[in-house]
Amino acid sequence: MVTPENVLEVVGKANTVHAKNWGEIQYLYDVYRGVMDVRHKQKLVREDINNKVVVNRANEIVTFKTSYFLSDPIQYVSNSGDDDVSKKVKRLNDFMDAEDKTSLDKQVVDWMHICGVGVRLVLPDEQYTDDGSPIAVYSLDPRGAYVIYYSGVGERPMAGVLIQKDEEDNTVYCVYTADSYYEISGGKVVDRKPHALQDIPIIEYENNSARLGAFEVVMPLLNNINTIESNRVDSVQDFVNAYDVFQNCEIEDEQYSKLSTGGKAVNIKGQPGLEAKVYRIASELNQTNTQTLVDDMYDEILTICGMPNRNGGSSTSDTGQATIMRDGWQAAEARAKDTQDTFNSSERQFLRIVLRICRDYADLDLRLSDIKIEHTRNNLSNMQSRMQVLCEGLNNPKIHPKIPWMVSGMPNAEEWYRMSQEYYEQEQAELNRTLRDELNANRTESVPNSGQGTGTSGPQGS
Repeated sequence: MVTPENVLEVVGKANTVHAKNWGEIQYLYDVYRGVMDVRHKQKLVREDINNKVVVNRANEIVTFKTSYFLSDPIQYVSNSGDDDVSKKVKRLNDFMDAEDKTSLDKQVVDWMHICGVGVRLVLPDEQYTDDGSPIAVYSLDPRGAYVIYYSGVGERPMAGVLIQKDEEDNTVYCVYTADSYYEISGGKVVDRKPHALQDIPIIEYENNSARLGAFEVVMPLLNNINTIESNRVDSVQDFVNAYDVFQNCEIEDEQYSKLSTGGKAVNIKGQPGLEAKVYRIASELNQTNTQTLVDDMYDEILTICGMPNRNGGSSTSDTGQATIMRDGWQAAEARAKDTQDTFNSSERQFLRIVLRICRDYADLDLRLSDIKIEHTRNNLSNMQSRMQVLCEGLNNPKIHPKIPWMVSGMPNAEEWYRMSQEYYEQEQAELNRTLRDELNANRTESVPNSGQGTGTSGPQGS
């Protein structure tokens, strides 16, 4: 447990580990930006021709992984059939929209795919009245934020650390525990205050249990592709700048200068009895074989990373699910679901703090069990089948109308269900009003006017 007495010691030990992690994260971030190992390439022959070409497949991998994982914004949906809970979940989603959580999710997931871990901070919003949300959500740079875990069974989080700079460029460690906030600067605690979150507001999102980035496992292949592409450019430059050889002949310097500057002809003096030749020492890589090697390594990268290939560019008779399986989209979906499980584990920690803030500041009473985290991908795939499942479920009076929306896999099922229910209730109310008006009109027409008729007979007198 982190206490005021041991906070300096705990953070000091953790910073030693984080310093090592910082170097690895920075290396992977540089690779993502295109600063790769090929920049250290050396050439033993003709050192003046040493091209260094970067084919930034790492950026391609991260961009695809993030865009596919977040094809649509992550939404919270009701985990029960209670309409009151659905309205509360809708309000929670409105708070997330006010905080622009969609873009913050992208930043977190980008870091997950770059270095294996993303970091998020959630706090009460002191300016609640400005944007309508009582929550303040931040995406943090993992080079400057981390979580300290218990070393025993469970490895539960003990504290979260955010590294910042003050006005004088001094390093300040902002430490959050479950009940207190500390500021450490110059090797001492300069501030301490309690907080009521009862949890650690800094949450780490792991890409996988080993905290590997999306392209980290294929770094050797990425470096080999860069080396081959660089050597191919070297080969072209070697060919263009090949050496001239004068065999059994002599040439004046002035004539060679004329030849090298574009002269069309030159006179040479040969040796008696020996054949005179002028030629160039030129060799070039076999581009076809080299490209085959590059394509093979790129295919291996796609397979290892679980990304779709480019086979869809050729015309085939495969359609529908066969195309998805053949081109690797099924593998991409499987990897996304694997990442989704670890993401949701951290997202539930985030929600636990969010719901507490909402109860304390916005009078929004929701339990974690009321909420389901929904990831929507491939919105348009098998849409006809989804609509059939939806329509058949809605036509069955024994099924709650919310269940078909969830089972069919429709995007934004919670919101669409709510909108559909409101529309249905409005249409039913309008229909009932029309029927009531028609019924009243028919009743009016069937009653005779009191001022017309043959009159009435009074009682007979004696």
